[in-house]
Amino acid sequence: MILEIDNVELNFNSKRILSGIYLKAETGTVTGILGSNGSGKSCLLNIIFGNLQPKYKLIRIDSNPILKPLYQTKLVTYLPQHKFLPNLKLCTLFKLFKVSWKGFILTFSTLKKYEKTKINRLSGGEQRIVEIYLILKSDSKIVLLDEPFSHVAPLQIEYIKQIINAEKKHKVVIITDHMYSHIIETSDEIYLLKNGCTKKIEKINELEDYKYLNEGSLI
Repeated sequence: MILEIDNVELNFNSKRILSGIYLKAETGTVTGILGSNGSGKSCLLNIIFGNLQPKYKLIRIDSNPILKPLYQTKLVTYLPQHKFLPNLKLCTLFKLFKVSWKGFILTFSTLKKYEKTKINRLSGGEQRIVEIYLILKSDSKIVLLDEPFSHVAPLQIEYIKQIINAEKKHKVVIITDHMYSHIIETSDEIYLLKNGCTKKIEKINELEDYKYLNEGSLI
């Protein structure tokens, strides 16, 4: 599957946030979006998902225009920055998402004790792990991840990267995070969002050339 986002223009009042956007993502690759705070990364994911309506946009799947919000196609799952799961027991949430609890605790064994616990009783980092896992493992063809590594312990981040790498084999994965080193390591393709436009990064040192990273940051 090939997902393309083109000709996006987003304005808030008189301020232009996004203009001249193009992004291509496909099954088998992780597509990373980098950009400074306030550059519009979350807005772009919301536009792709379909819960933010810009002035203009064109979304295509395998060259076919998608005229309704993508979430209505049931092809996509979206991890927002904020908490979004209802305050239910973990066992109930896994049943709702049709995701294996046994598979989850094989990787995140320290959370096994929370099977009958409501999610709000978990720490912020533990809740984030559950959210990420459910989104990644759900039956979808497109996964959008907004800041998945924030508030997550380093060891758990490595587990999450492994899951992303496994899921990309049969899903389109688009990911953004301010922790740029994780995006660089995880992504097969990278776009830089700057001045409302996307720039395809062909060589990692271009992130310094475009002043996203300070010179020497990649050494």
